[in-house]
Amino acid sequence: MGRVMNVKDKVDFLREFWAKERRIPSYSEMMKAFGYRSKNAVACAVNRLAALGYLSKDDQGHVSVLPKLTGAVRILGSVAAGFPVDEEQQEAEAVTLDEYLVQNPDQSYLLTVRGESMINAGIQPGDLVLVEKGREPKPNDIVVACVDGEWTLKYYMVDRVGIRLEPANPAFRFIRPKRSLEIGGVVRAVIRKYE
Repeated sequence: MGRVMNVKDKVDFLREFWAKERRIPSYSEMMKAFGYRSKNAVACAVNRLAALGYLSKDDQGHVSVLPKLTGAVRILGSVAAGFPVDEEQQEAEAVTLDEYLVQNPDQSYLLTVRGESMINAGIQPGDLVLVEKGREPKPNDIVVACVDGEWTLKYYMVDRVGIRLEPANPAFRFIRPKRSLEIGGVVRAVIRKYE
């Protein structure tokens, strides 16, 4: 009886390889990564992954990735946010949310928002903010900052007195550092999941 293929390990390897290389690995690369001794074993694994919807093979045997493997979501066109207009659905390329949102993965991280000081900027409690470290903040950027030992999310502002961190809710006051200020990064995106 043949051994059972560990699909998760194969999919994890292929996802990681695709994210780094933007191509499918060769049979030789898969043979080494999967610990197989023959390309025939790789072909069987590829066929199984194709049957599960992670890969596809054309008539010439060329292998390509499918959105189920990459996590890509298709862009179907645009929609008006004003008055309704006739929009024809047009399928465009598929993109992963991380490649769309994250420009510098090594410098980026996510935080869950607590509190309501940024609600007028469209940032609600429970939202995720994508933060990029190492960017020099400009006035009106939303930043994650450690002010006098406490972390907060606010607009970065500069006036004649110096730096102040401005909320986007009139119920809160601006903050001016008294002892220390450390910028943890600039917010690049807000992610909200609707139930």
